[in-house]
Amino acid sequence: MLVLGIETSCDESSAALVRDGKEILSNVVASQIDLHREYGGIVPEIAARAHVEAIMPVLNEALASSDERPQLVAVTVGPGLVGSLVVGVSVAKGLAWSWGIPIVAVNHVEAHAYAAALEGKLPGYPFLALVVSGGHTLLAEVRDVDDMEILGQTMDDALGEAYDKVSKYLELGYPGGPVIDRMAQEGNAAAVKFPRPMIGSGDLNFSYSGLKTAVIRYTMKAGAGVPPMQDVVASFQAAALEVVVRKSLRAALDRGLAEVVLGGGVACNTELRSRLQAACKSEGLRLYCPPGALCTDNAAMVAALGFRLFSAGYRSGMEQDVYPNLRLGDPIPGNGRAG
Repeated sequence: MLVLGIETSCDESSAALVRDGKEILSNVVASQIDLHREYGGIVPEIAARAHVEAIMPVLNEALASSDERPQLVAVTVGPGLVGSLVVGVSVAKGLAWSWGIPIVAVNHVEAHAYAAALEGKLPGYPFLALVVSGGHTLLAEVRDVDDMEILGQTMDDALGEAYDKVSKYLELGYPGGPVIDRMAQEGNAAAVKFPRPMIGSGDLNFSYSGLKTAVIRYTMKAGAGVPPMQDVVASFQAAALEVVVRKSLRAALDRGLAEVVLGGGVACNTELRSRLQAACKSEGLRLYCPPGALCTDNAAMVAALGFRLFSAGYRSGMEQDVYPNLRLGDPIPGNGRAG
């Protein structure tokens, strides 16, 4: 089955053609980073307008990769920015109606857990999913395509959000994740002993607001005596990632899950990949890390999950709405099993 995926949840306009949930024919992404860089973060109104301008060129480029008409449209309906989501869902419904094909609604966060399927490497159920991005940091047990349980999540800032805020304060650039990842490779991660928030909390939740504040207070207090910036960001990153890796390992072992899937934009971080891989190997766990292009927001992962939902009997309709605050594991209103 040829599936057209559409993703417009935040600041990337993306369309992809994927066959049978794993073979990528096209995966086109139009980024808005340059539009939001001067603000140091995403401006919702600017994002929505940019989607309106970009979505048709992106779609045309993606569809040009095949002479075959898609048999299904899979589209992100949440979570995300309401204006951005409306653009993608409106286009998806229009195409589904004009082509006379079904449409299936997809949870953006859940789609990150299925990016590994695009390399034919999705583990069997159940598995542990770690999704880390600018808007989400969570651990979930994935037992089936429609059976996922959140085991732990951030209580305030997401990991990617903390990277962006630290980078903005230190005037390093936007987005902060790639900048800090590069700089940290040249720094001493033991130079500053930043706190490891909630590392001993006894649960699987996260908190990054306090760590971000600790970095800001440290640099303000140190003044002229602050270590080289590479050391500061390396120390910040070490603190942030130690919590993620340790709690991911604890979740997998406590639940008896032998396989871990990493997804989300922060999954591109080289240090996170290295630390998590080493930790999993030490405990005999298998880690699945999709390539960077499939970790960031993209429509191929939406098509991959959409295919599985459709195969399980799920369908949406022309009345499908968007849900900006949709949580992982929540049923999507209007998206139910056929018959």
